Amino acid sequence: MSKPFGTPDPETLAELRRRVSELRADCAAAESLWAPQIERVDDRHGPSALNLVHYWALRRHDLRGLQSGLAAVGLSSLGRSESHVLASLGAVTRAIDALAGRGDGPVRDVPSGESAEEPLIGLAGGRRLLRRRAVALLGPSPEGRESRIMVTLPAAAAGDPRLVRSLAEHGMDMARINCAHDGPETWERMIRHTRAAGAAVGRDIDVAMDLGGPKLRTGPLVEGPTVVRLRPVRDLLGRVFEPARCRLGASGTADPGEDLPVLPVPVAWATRRRPGETIRLRDTRDAERRLVIESVGDGGATASCEHTAYIATGTVLRAHGDADVSVGPLPPVPLYLTLRRGDTLILTRDCRPVPVSSLPARIGCTMPQVFGHVRPGQDVWFDDGKIGGTVVSSGPDEIEVSITRARRGGSRLRAGKGINFPESTLPVSALGEQDRTDLRFVSAHADLVGISFVREASDIADLLRELDDLGDARLGVVVKIETVRAFENLPEILLTAMRRPRVGVMIARGDLAVECGYQRLAELQEEILWLCEAAHLPAIWATQVLDRMARSGIPSRAEITDAAMSARAECVMLNKGPYIVEAVIVLDDILRRMTTHQDKKDTLLRSLKSWRAADGAGGSP
Repeated sequence: MSKPFGTPDPETLAELRRRVSELRADCAAAESLWAPQIERVDDRHGPSALNLVHYWALRRHDLRGLQSGLAAVGLSSLGRSESHVLASLGAVTRAIDALAGRGDGPVRDVPSGESAEEPLIGLAGGRRLLRRRAVALLGPSPEGRESRIMVTLPAAAAGDPRLVRSLAEHGMDMARINCAHDGPETWERMIRHTRAAGAAVGRDIDVAMDLGGPKLRTGPLVEGPTVVRLRPVRDLLGRVFEPARCRLGASGTADPGEDLPVLPVPVAWATRRRPGETIRLRDTRDAERRLVIESVGDGGATASCEHTAYIATGTVLRAHGDADVSVGPLPPVPLYLTLRRGDTLILTRDCRPVPVSSLPARIGCTMPQVFGHVRPGQDVWFDDGKIGGTVVSSGPDEIEVSITRARRGGSRLRAGKGINFPESTLPVSALGEQDRTDLRFVSAHADLVGISFVREASDIADLLRELDDLGDARLGVVVKIETVRAFENLPEILLTAMRRPRVGVMIARGDLAVECGYQRLAELQEEILWLCEAAHLPAIWATQVLDRMARSGIPSRAEITDAAMSARAECVMLNKGPYIVEAVIVLDDILRRMTTHQDKKDTLLRSLKSWRAADGAGGSP
């Protein structure tokens, strides 16, 4: 009798079952290999730790041939097994046996090396567990979207509670403070405004604080002149269609939502001005210029200028019928090195300010541990990858770099910009002395702590010891993945972090892209998301989300697509910018739309009313 049409060949089914059985055996072997790390995780993470090592074992194989074979007989191809590896393998095995007509009894859903008392995470249980962990770490997701929105607060938030309130009203679920900037007094005011904003909108808004970590940066350059340049915007015919604007008053009195230079003058003098009044001056070129007062408030006045003006410390401002005043101390103009391909740059241990005119160009490196651990031929990147070079020679006090990547005409390198040595192993702990000091403040005031520039599991163990010494069992821990070494060590890093009950991962895509190369970033962020899901740990999609939107008010098409993809993470982080409130509004809208289309890797097939019927009828999207 011939077999029914479409019935799989017995030999094919036997081969598929053999390969799936081998995967199950590898999962059992992985449990033994990782047993010391698994035993130390928090009891609540026990099943998740097992699933993590099962996924690690699964993904050590090239499964593409097996996937094709399973799909050919109508079975799951294991493409969505992250959160429930053993349950997926068990379900596939049972389905193969059913197709083969076997009745040998049930298939064990635990490998022989796993405790039979350990609960198996089922096909739906993994997602539920991940959602519970996300709520525990990040708070409940708002109605209508699954991903939370985290916003990096600018320093202006310390003095402007209205800004924080507006962020909360438009969708911010968590505030982030970067300990690499400002200090405890500023942080405390930011936190106070965040708590008040949460109370005002009727929901808790948690505070995450990132420790600065061992960030390598360029050293100082000599200071430039203390001058402000006011330059109007002109059209192609040279006509002004947007005048230059500035603020008259005490330093720091500009509206946090506007990027206006401030001319320090007595506040009493500035507030006596009237809209439409003209202020006369002679700039540094002895050119006569006029400022026209646009508005006056409690802190000073806003003025506009129709011609380019260079205003320095001491420039005299004259108002009709009032005493003359001089512009107070202005900050020096930050100078920069101009680097072109083929140029030589000397990195020095000495971090005293250097002149920008020196040849070859020189600049300090803020981390002395670099010297002696960088080798010729290794890559070095500056300013988030905008400038690249290769180490030519490395000594105890200087590193010679040949510039290999720069813009046509030259790229600008300023003081305080990041330096990355992705191919170098540096003897640097993720927790410096300043981080340990800052951690005491974080423990007392924040809800989450982010550890920066992690490289290996020992960095996490160091943080956990510090928290234990502080007696802190409450603070949530976020592991920032921003180095290639952290990515390579991610399974062990996660198992170490899972000694705490509240843990998450931030995909810090800026530094990670510099370290791994931009062309690999998409691949790495996918793999991080998969591994986090296998561990049932919430992920934070961070760095340059709607970055152009936050800085200019106008998003690019590419970053809109990126923001839509971020909906697969449990939280999305926005950086600061003059248009940060507008960016929150746009991101909230995008995430709400994507919630009905995507759940992690799963495409959700909700009904669509976007397409018109043959008779021309259609509906709203």
